[in-house]
Amino acid sequence: MKAIKAVLLRAMEDYFKGDLKRINHARRVTEYAEELLEREEGDRSIVIGAAVLHDIGIHQAEKKYGSTLGKYQEKEGPPIARQILANLGVEPGQIEQICEIIAHHHSPGKINTQNFKILYDADWLVNLRDEYDIQDQKKLANIIERVFLTESGKALARKLYLQGSD
Repeated sequence: MKAIKAVLLRAMEDYFKGDLKRINHARRVTEYAEELLEREEGDRSIVIGAAVLHDIGIHQAEKKYGSTLGKYQEKEGPPIARQILANLGVEPGQIEQICEIIAHHHSPGKINTQNFKILYDADWLVNLRDEYDIQDQKKLANIIERVFLTESGKALARKLYLQGSD
């Protein structure tokens, strides 16, 4: 999987053509996904594939809808991811699982697999600071409990964002 991870990262970077914001986001989500995989049972190839490509539809969403809203990313991402993965020779069954996660990565509850939960939490570990006021520690603790889907994701979020929480 390390080889396919490197190839996927290169493909994602080529697709984003120097958009460092998107590239760095995907890399950080992938790093957190790897960390969560050390604590949670999941299929590494599916989770890493989804982590690297989860926002791959964002440029197409901006182009078609003038918006980066999650619902548009979920719609536009799977066809792009499917093409990238097929070009890399990824097994069709894995492509479908990865694309299913990408198609719902902003919509928890639509799919409830462990692989989805790990990717979802990894994405939130990166996005939490941008989506919520992280200064109010009590409120943030409640948000972490409500938003994250895995115990490992909650624990890592508490460690990263809550002061004095080790």
